[in-house]
Amino acid sequence: MRAAVLDDRGVLAVTGADAKSFLHNVVTCAVEGAEPGAARYGALLTPQGKILADFLLLATADGALIDVARDVLPELKKRLALYRLRAKVAIDDLSDTLAVAVLWDGGDAPPASAASFADPRLPALGVRAFLPKDGADAALAAMGAAIVPAAAWHAHRIALGIPEGGRDFVFGDAFPHEADLDQLAGVDFRKGCYIGQEVVSRMEHRGTARSRVVPVTLDGPAPPPGTEVAAGGRPLGRMGSSAEDRGLALLRLDRAAEAEAAGQPITAGAASLAVALPAWARFTLPAPEKTAS
Repeated sequence: MRAAVLDDRGVLAVTGADAKSFLHNVVTCAVEGAEPGAARYGALLTPQGKILADFLLLATADGALIDVARDVLPELKKRLALYRLRAKVAIDDLSDTLAVAVLWDGGDAPPASAASFADPRLPALGVRAFLPKDGADAALAAMGAAIVPAAAWHAHRIALGIPEGGRDFVFGDAFPHEADLDQLAGVDFRKGCYIGQEVVSRMEHRGTARSRVVPVTLDGPAPPPGTEVAAGGRPLGRMGSSAEDRGLALLRLDRAAEAEAAGQPITAGAASLAVALPAWARFTLPAPEKTAS
């Protein structure tokens, strides 16, 4: 079993008598009625339906612990406080006392000192754990885990085709469908209203997600995140994170399909790309439109 402490992740606690119903009414996943130990993947959106923060949520007896990118945690806390109104809810940043760890490739359960849960997106992503920050590495080592750098975890994530906000899509600029939240149990389409719900539901029912984060194989040096992906002189999208010869890119699927059908090289910087949809995807590359002869 391998384990890594993710220093770029923070922990937000949302607690109180109204905590679960409050979260249920503002985020994309179903939280109300979640039993302690239940895990969710979700996001807080703008009213226009774009992702302000994506996160993993662990239901607790008095609310929830939220595993979120540290860069966006202050904004998430601010927005939740704004929506709180008169709800009986406390919102606290626990990042100075709790570390976020991830364990994968089998092994035993995390130590008793951890609040842990199976990643709800995909079983191969393993287990997440909230550990006391002092001694997190020692606690993981004591259970026999091989402690590896966070880069090893990201290589595993990228190989599975799993996007991460702030790395593979820009916060405030991507819709949930573009970031594959609809594919990875990040949106509950059966629940009632939440912030941005109308836009997300419209995209779902009309099937209008033309762009998505997809895995790509790389032939050449890995392009930095944000590098333009193009084919035949036409932009297809932008690169996200990469590791060795694998990467993730937010692409216009129709344009990628047209480029492949036409035999046009897809490039980003000095690298050639090939799209390789993940096994979990329920979407396909659209068939290129036929031109009149």
